[in-house]
Amino acid sequence: MNKNKNVAQILIEVLQQAGVKNCYGIIGDTLNFVGKAIEKSDINWIHTRHEETAAFAAGAEALIADRLTACAGSCGPGSLHLINGLYEAQRNGAPVIAIASQLNSEFLGTGFPQEVNFLKLYQNASIFCQEVNDPAQAQRIFTQAAQAALNKRGVAVVILPSNISQMEVKANPASRVWAPQPVLRPNEHELTQLHQLIDQGKKITIYAGIGSRDAHDEVVVLAEKLKAPVVHTSRASDSIGYANPYQIGMTGMFGNKAGYDAVKECDTLLLLGCGFAWSDFYPEQATIIQIDHDGTQLGLRHPIELGLIGDVKATLQALLPQLSTRDERAFLDKHLASYQKVQEKSKSYLHPKDDQPIHPQYLIQLLDQHASPEALFTADVGSPMVWALRHLSMNGQRRILISLKHGTMANAMPQALGLQQAFPERQVVSISGDGGLAMLMGDLLTAHQENLPIKIVVLNNSSLNFVELEQKSEGLVECFVDLKNGDFKTIAEGAGFYAQTISKASDLETGIKNLLAHSGPALLNVITSPNELVVPPNVTMENVTNMAWYGTQAIFQGKGKDIISMIKDNL
Repeated sequence: MNKNKNVAQILIEVLQQAGVKNCYGIIGDTLNFVGKAIEKSDINWIHTRHEETAAFAAGAEALIADRLTACAGSCGPGSLHLINGLYEAQRNGAPVIAIASQLNSEFLGTGFPQEVNFLKLYQNASIFCQEVNDPAQAQRIFTQAAQAALNKRGVAVVILPSNISQMEVKANPASRVWAPQPVLRPNEHELTQLHQLIDQGKKITIYAGIGSRDAHDEVVVLAEKLKAPVVHTSRASDSIGYANPYQIGMTGMFGNKAGYDAVKECDTLLLLGCGFAWSDFYPEQATIIQIDHDGTQLGLRHPIELGLIGDVKATLQALLPQLSTRDERAFLDKHLASYQKVQEKSKSYLHPKDDQPIHPQYLIQLLDQHASPEALFTADVGSPMVWALRHLSMNGQRRILISLKHGTMANAMPQALGLQQAFPERQVVSISGDGGLAMLMGDLLTAHQENLPIKIVVLNNSSLNFVELEQKSEGLVECFVDLKNGDFKTIAEGAGFYAQTISKASDLETGIKNLLAHSGPALLNVITSPNELVVPPNVTMENVTNMAWYGTQAIFQGKGKDIISMIKDNL
């Protein structure tokens, strides 16, 4: 005989059955019955200090652990704070379920204090959003939400009025949450078309995106058969950019000359699970073939010759037996040699001097050298993401998470919290900007409270550095970008961290070793060069003209010393 249970208990039973391990959030009055149900379950409650952090952390766990993860907020401002982190999870395709608790249903529509229309609010940040208005509907809605998040790969929002969460209903056996894994590939005729177009190409470049994340070995075999260089997007760095003798890094603003030239100079470009957004970096004259599991993405960024729907791994497995292995490799060797020059140039930062500011490249290279082979990295949007993507090496075990589609500040430290909770035995390192860290710095206390031994490296250049570079590249003298940070070391120590400040290059390696060796949460505040330029792979005349115009204006505004420092720091 089925006994009665309240709706909050039914919700948590469905989430457990769907594989939820952790729920991040801040408890509040309308969430109390949900909190009590979690307390009696096997799901862990992770008490953050800001709901935005909760959503960031849940999204990070969901994406990297590849499992449904929950976050929760109380009515009004509580759940409203989740919104930015949920946008991040939605753009990443992370299976997150957000519990947005609500006022008692009789108050809705009256303008009651803390009333927010969550149905309207979350429509654009979710693939499922529904309010529970009848306790008898609860189990079905909760099951639908979990299946939507897992199968559509995104955020599902359940809006739960407080009075509904307390109501008891007859508890039916838990409905199973289904998440099948179908194999999707083009039909035989389409595979023949693909084969024929590839055969016509003489200078083929493979451009692999996040959709290739499960097809590393197949991409390498394809490159070997076609003698094609492999360029990857920033989101595919940890899945394609390792153990691949044909890979030459990235194109785009974060990329290098080898990657840029290989895409621009090819006569055939294979886009494999790749939706790179900046059309200026595509070739002007080339046959472009795109394979994506989502047909709405085909030709979205640039006109293509052939668009096919399929998982990259399954499609390549069907295609590879049809391809002959080529011998001609002049195009490949040209770009491999170019990439080798890029790598040699990056080693120039390995011999710093104490009379020079610390280059962020040197900092990341040391971190790369001493971090665990299984380390999980996060990086803040801005200059930290550029240096991380350019100078961290991946090996098939390491992962890196950056807000590359949503592009939000303050993502790195909260996402590190989620990764550390999900992977307690692995080293988790947040590469934080001083601006990004400061935005949600209160959640340093979460690491202390929840015993999460994250490691934070702060690139402290006392400015919103990437914004400053954007302004200069547009010919503008920087404005409103300076940061008076206070002492990150003292702040972190007050939050229960081991912390150290480094301002001399000769102290940096020891500082990084100490940071990574510490058993608890630790922070390294590194004073880095404020003048470091992020140089794109193709410097245009417009870039040169705008920087010259910036320099002229800066001199007339009495900032000539800044120009001299910028030149010296970047020689």
